[in-house]
Amino acid sequence: MTTSETRTRHLSIHVDRPTREVYDYAADPSHLPEWAAGLGGSIEEIDGQWIADSPMGRVVVALAPENDYGVLDHDVTLPSGETVHNPVRVIADGTGCEVVFTLRRRPDMSADEFRRDAAAVSADLATLKRLMEDR
Repeated sequence: MTTSETRTRHLSIHVDRPTREVYDYAADPSHLPEWAAGLGGSIEEIDGQWIADSPMGRVVVALAPENDYGVLDHDVTLPSGETVHNPVRVIADGTGCEVVFTLRRRPDMSADEFRRDAAAVSADLATLKRLMEDR
């Protein structure tokens, strides 16, 4: 992939719930299987690390420490040993908030794979919105 092919997409969704409520829910790794299908259907804490059974195999998920800035960045270490950094923010927007996921195309990723990844992240954000607004 050349520099001109390097792409970053900011995927976002408005959630009609208070910022802190959305942040607190999404920052809890035990909730990931409820809304982040890309990380799999189960996650457990083993020896201080969060391990998820994902479609790619077992991955390690490390979330940013709790903070007052809405930063939900997380690193996902793939079965290959590669670590993918995922910047995520929960930003106040009136009485609700916007959740923004920055998706970066990895060098080994085809354009079709990148589009599928973006669609999967958008679906996860839509699930998070539905879960939060149905509370």
